[in-house]
Amino acid sequence: MIAKVEPFHAITIGRMAWQLAAEGRRVFHMEYGQPSTPAPSKAIAVASHVLATDPMGYWESDPLKARIARHYAETQGVEVSPEQVTLTCGASPALVLALSCLFAPGARVALARPGYVAYRNTLRAMYLEPVEIACGPAERYQLTAAAVAALDPAPDGLIVASPANPTGTIIAPDELAAIAAVCRARGIRVISDEIYHGLTFGAETHSALRYCDDALIVNSFSKYFSMAPWRLGWLVVPPALIDAAYARMGNLFLTPPSLAQHAGLAAFDCRDELEGHIATYRANRELMLAALPAMGLERIAPPDGAFYIWADIGHLTDDSVAFCKRLLADTGVATAPGIDFDPVAGGRFIRFSFAVSTDEVREAIARMIPWFAGQPRR
Repeated sequence: MIAKVEPFHAITIGRMAWQLAAEGRRVFHMEYGQPSTPAPSKAIAVASHVLATDPMGYWESDPLKARIARHYAETQGVEVSPEQVTLTCGASPALVLALSCLFAPGARVALARPGYVAYRNTLRAMYLEPVEIACGPAERYQLTAAAVAALDPAPDGLIVASPANPTGTIIAPDELAAIAAVCRARGIRVISDEIYHGLTFGAETHSALRYCDDALIVNSFSKYFSMAPWRLGWLVVPPALIDAAYARMGNLFLTPPSLAQHAGLAAFDCRDELEGHIATYRANRELMLAALPAMGLERIAPPDGAFYIWADIGHLTDDSVAFCKRLLADTGVATAPGIDFDPVAGGRFIRFSFAVSTDEVREAIARMIPWFAGQPRR
């Protein structure tokens, strides 16, 4: 039997947005979690030099793996050897590697709902069973140790994301430690998606490695490093899985782009520039939070990190896909329908990405406020 994988509706909205732009419309791409900021200038300069001087080929950068390992010592106080780092073509292949290293078909893997659409769909594509844990306002739309402990039977695995997509919420360090303790006691393997680490607005983010030394860590250069088009990520595995991860990467994906690896190593030396991007996102976040009440959107997830706002539009619709299409057609503002992230209640939610420029946020808000005011309530 061929696995059924649901569509990613935000991509459909994105295609519509690009078509409108091709027709001459002004479009605001708030549907994707894609930084509008450029890759660090030093990374671009290094890439230009390499492009002109190095024929490149299939290659893994040992210096980059060592630098990523050092990153965990510097930022999390945990020891990771370079051999534990597998370089990947972005975070998505890293997730595939992690799942394939840990689970056989039929295994049950728990995750938060709402949660990133590709978790659920990748699990199904790999003949794994998603076990969704409903997370609402009371839990700040995040996993809790109590919810994991209540699962009966215990799942084989758990995907953790903090900051999370689509909500931007962060699991507090003590709660993350408690979740790790429950998983350890119940034999649940942990995969932690830490792709939004570094993109926070005051709340503290800890790697799952602080509390769970056999966790598998997914990360990439797409978000904090502002290098989404470079398709470069990594997976950290415990020593017992180094060979399994390496074999899967070599067979399924070969290596990430050589050019991106050179640029990624340089990007680690661009902290001042990258922190400047955070200032842009912080300004955009404040503009959105100030505008939401005027749009009639009072019920939102607390955006602690990443660059998303998860808003309840249940007073206006229970069909978020149709709603997002109307919003795009009428205002030029593209957003992500909640059904992507929550197949149960997502029809009455919408996700805004404020990763665009501050000027674009201002103009999008100016267009959306009167539009939302004109929408009939249910």
